[in-house]
This record gives sequence, C-alpha cells and structure tokens, in this order.
Amino acid sequence: MKITDLSPALVWKYFHEVTQVPRPSKKEEKIIKYLETFAAEHKIAIKKDASGNILMSKPATQGKENVPTVILQSHVDMVCEKNNGTEHDFDNDPIETIVENGWLRANGTTLGADNGIGVAAELALLASNDIEHGPIECLFTVDEETGLTGAKMLEKGFLTGNILLNLDSEDEGEIFMGCAGGKDTAATFTYTPQAAPEGMFYFRIDVKGLNGGHSGGEIHKQLGNANKILVRYLFLLKKEIGSLVLCSIDGGNLRNAIAREAHAVVGVPYNAKESVRVLLNHFTTDIENELKHVDTNVKLLLESAEKPAFCIDETTATNLIYSMHACPHGVLGMSQDIEDLVETSTNLASVKMKEGNTIVVGTSQRSSIDSCKVYAANMVASTFLLAGASVAHGDGYPGWAPNPNSAILQVAQDAYKRLFNKEAKIKAIHAGLECGLFLEKYPQLDMISFGPTLRDVHSPNERIEIATVQLWWDHLLEVLKSVPAK
Repeated sequence: MKITDLSPALVWKYFHEVTQVPRPSKKEEKIIKYLETFAAEHKIAIKKDASGNILMSKPATQGKENVPTVILQSHVDMVCEKNNGTEHDFDNDPIETIVENGWLRANGTTLGADNGIGVAAELALLASNDIEHGPIECLFTVDEETGLTGAKMLEKGFLTGNILLNLDSEDEGEIFMGCAGGKDTAATFTYTPQAAPEGMFYFRIDVKGLNGGHSGGEIHKQLGNANKILVRYLFLLKKEIGSLVLCSIDGGNLRNAIAREAHAVVGVPYNAKESVRVLLNHFTTDIENELKHVDTNVKLLLESAEKPAFCIDETTATNLIYSMHACPHGVLGMSQDIEDLVETSTNLASVKMKEGNTIVVGTSQRSSIDSCKVYAANMVASTFLLAGASVAHGDGYPGWAPNPNSAILQVAQDAYKRLFNKEAKIKAIHAGLECGLFLEKYPQLDMISFGPTLRDVHSPNERIEIATVQLWWDHLLEVLKSVPAK
C-alpha cells in the first residue's frame, strides 16, 4: 500500500504533494511557490505578507453565509532530522514515505507530518466542492519550528475571522485549549586552541541509537539525551583519570528536539587506555539500565582516533564539561491546575563548535506560567555564567492561557460526542503553539487546537497513525458544519 491509496483520499493526496516539496525552516520558498500555484489553479483568493505567511480565502457554501468566518491554521516548515548514514538533502530531496503496520513514516528522515498534515487538510478543504462550511480563511505560517517567525510577524488586519482552528496537535480525540510559552538560552564559550600533546591515547566517543523527540510534547517521557549522556561520561573520565584533553565535541541540533546523537574526541595518557574502556563498559551498563523502558537501542561506541592538530584549552574544556553536566534537563515542575500537564521544563538541546574559537550550547525552556519560564531560563543561564560563558536569551514567545468557556471548544466537544458517541479529552499542551502569538495581535480570537495522532515528531522515527487521520478529518468537517450563525 502507498500513501496515495489511503483515506481520506483528498487529504492524503495533498499530504503526498507536500512531502515532495522541500521545506526546511527558513527555506520555505518552494512550498510558498507550491501554495501560490495551488491557489491559481483552483482560482482561490490569496495574499502574502512580508514574512511569507499565506492566507487563502473561500466563501461560504450555500446556506452558510451568516456563519462567522473560521480561520484554519498550519505551519508549512518542517524539522529536518535524519539517521546517521541516511543520504538525504532536505533542501532538494522529496521525503520518501512508507506505509507500515497502520502508520506512515519516512525512510530514515523526519516525515514532516508536523505540520504537513495540517497543511494538507487545509488544501483538501479549499479544493473540495462538497463540504459544508461558512466563510473560511486558511492561514499557512512560515518558520514555526526554529523561531515562530511567521506568527511573530503576522500583521494586524491580515486576518478577518474571530475563530481559529489550529491543526498542529498530535493526539486524535484530544482538543487543546492552551499551551506553554517558551524561551531559548544560548551559552557561548571562547577557547584557546592549543597543540594536541604527544604521547596520548586519542579516541572518539559516540552516543547514538536514542529515539529523541519533541522537547515539549515528549519531555515527560524521560527519554535519553545524548548531550547529557556524553558529558556524564566525560565527567566520570575526568574524575577517574584526572588528565583529559578535549579536542572536539558535537551533539544535538534543534532547540525543540531532544538530542539523539553526540560525540567527542578526547585524549588521555596512554597508561589510562584500559581505564577508558573499563569505565565505558560500566557506564554503558548504567545507561542501558536507566533507559531500558524508553530507549532500548542506546549505544555508546569508542574507537581510537588519530592525534588531532589542536585541542581546547584545559580551563575551557573543564568549564564546559562541568557546566553541561550541571545544567538541568527535563521536567522542572508539574501543573497545579491541570492534571498530568508538565508546567515547566528545559531542554539541553545542542553543543556546537563554531567559528572564532567558540563553543555554543543551545537550550530551550518552556512553561505555562510566564514567571516560571523566566526563572527556568535564568537558572540555566546561571549555570553557564558561573562557568565563565557569555549567555544570551531569545525573545521567546507567550503561552496561550486555557479558556474552558470557549464557544468553539464547546462546538468541537459536541461535534465529537455526536460523531463518535464518546467524550473528547480537553487538555492543555506543554509544547509551544503559535496561538499565544496570534492572541497578541488578535486578542478577540476564540481558538482550539486538534489533530491526528503523531509520534516521535522532530526525529527520524516520526510517524502518523493512518486511521486517526480519517477520524480527525471527520471531526474537522463536523466542527465547520456546526459553527452557529452570527
């Protein structure tokens, strides 16, 4: 079975087309052109703002002219992650999809169902001629994954509707009425390159095989973080052996993804060579035991390496290892208002060697309480400031405060019960959505978020449960049909 054999046919048709268009964050030119071509072919009204956001409008079907305008919203960019050894150019290559055991996944890369399936649903709605709805506006935003740029740059007056359906959630049967806000914190170490000493045993240590995942939606699962595992080993090695030379280090990629892979090149005195291997064996056993329920394929690999030309000066290397070891990662607090909701968390996302003899550690904090978001960001900053790094915070984005009295929430609840004879779960989400930013420009908006079931987004294990797409699509159409007249 192929993606084009699935139902609802029109949604999957457009999702397949979307997967064939490269659309990394900040490089959305090709998907924007695709959307513009789609609008021209279907004679749909379209406009674009300065940041590249697209808005397509479609009038009401007969008899629905007095229904308020509903905005449907998805983001067009995708997280670009691939497995080690997978040959894929996200700037030019289409995504290869595989139907397997009731799920759709990609071949060694992220799938882009986050949020391509939302884009596909909007296109299916715009292209159809047999769906009952009032006036609709379909908003396609850019650069959600790396900066929420499209939502931040959305112009006042661009939208006319007062109801917004965000199609960027990941659990069918759950309707979200709030989300966390977020803030990025980056620490920069400046090191002095030194000639790598002679007479040392140099080796490369790799952490791989982890599932990774979304740093908001999956932070509570206690998944392995490759950066944390790597620096834990380096800390133990330094404690055990004392003399350690750090030549290079790299781990993780995106601020909103839990690091799946990390590696470092290290040197120790030759007489400590056996201790390196023994310590790794014991440490690997500990990690496998800690992650036996969530990351069963974790691997720590050691191989000898040629002597590098340079290494990082000892003071900076020590400060980097100690501060990354001390830096918090994971859930910092649970909500007192909503059961089982993570309130505050932080993600030790990446460590990268950059130009100018710098090493940048990237982190991301989230909270549904703004003061706790700031507190978490300052806690992380303090860890690195104590280690002599310079620290910078991103602008961040606001949360979306839950509104249990939302009119569109009630419409969606009733529609779900009517369709499936069971109650939808009403929740808030720890992941960041664009909704909070929309409210800053359009405070009158009444919003909900819902979607089909996705798993392991922001990782090459990303997949979408095929059967839930039909359920979600039916629910979406029932909501549009049920919005009451003004």
